[in-house]
Amino acid sequence: MVCLADRGFADTPLMSQLRQQGWHFRIRIKAHFWMHPSHLASFQVGEIELQPGPMSFWQDVLLTDKRFGPVHFAVARPLGSDEYWYGISDEAADLKTWQEYVLRFDLEENFLDDKSNGFQLEAALSRSVEALERRCFVLAITTLYLVSVGTSVVKQGKRRLVAPHWFRGASSLKIGWNWVTYALIRGYELLTTAYLRSEPDPDPAMASKQQDAKRRQSRFVFAYQEAA
Repeated sequence: MVCLADRGFADTPLMSQLRQQGWHFRIRIKAHFWMHPSHLASFQVGEIELQPGPMSFWQDVLLTDKRFGPVHFAVARPLGSDEYWYGISDEAADLKTWQEYVLRFDLEENFLDDKSNGFQLEAALSRSVEALERRCFVLAITTLYLVSVGTSVVKQGKRRLVAPHWFRGASSLKIGWNWVTYALIRGYELLTTAYLRSEPDPDPAMASKQQDAKRRQSRFVFAYQEAA
């Protein structure tokens, strides 16, 4: 299992817990984090300078003033961007580190469906692990059904009946949710079997054109540059 997380989860106790549970991790960190290589003086990762495109990898370093580690560090600067990416991995850092990390972006629509755009999971305010497990089990079954419906609707070319934008902004789950409402109002028969296509989505979702451009940028190919 691999935990993929953004800068909000850059926490050494979390990394320690993941290791104890036998999980791997690829976690993005902020520029103010301190790095302690064995062969160089300590520095903040934001001090690293790169031209757009190349990557740099640092193996077996210690992280923060707690000197957590050893971990492996990757830094990159996307083409056409002034933004730097700093990432920590529990396994040797290389190009694959970023290829795995960017898979996290595929989960954004799912987070939105679980929260404000769908099930309002955060509004439950439950402190009971057992209650949350039961709730998530029900949501998982519901998600499977609604995604199946949404996938079928897109395949049949009926998406704009329930998601009328020219470009698709709704997830498969939201399309399925809207179709169930649409069908019940009109007395249509509901889908009774699960259908998940294995081929690429013919009409992939994007929250906005700006967000889609950012997603595409996240999948750029870096030139390889090993750290000194």
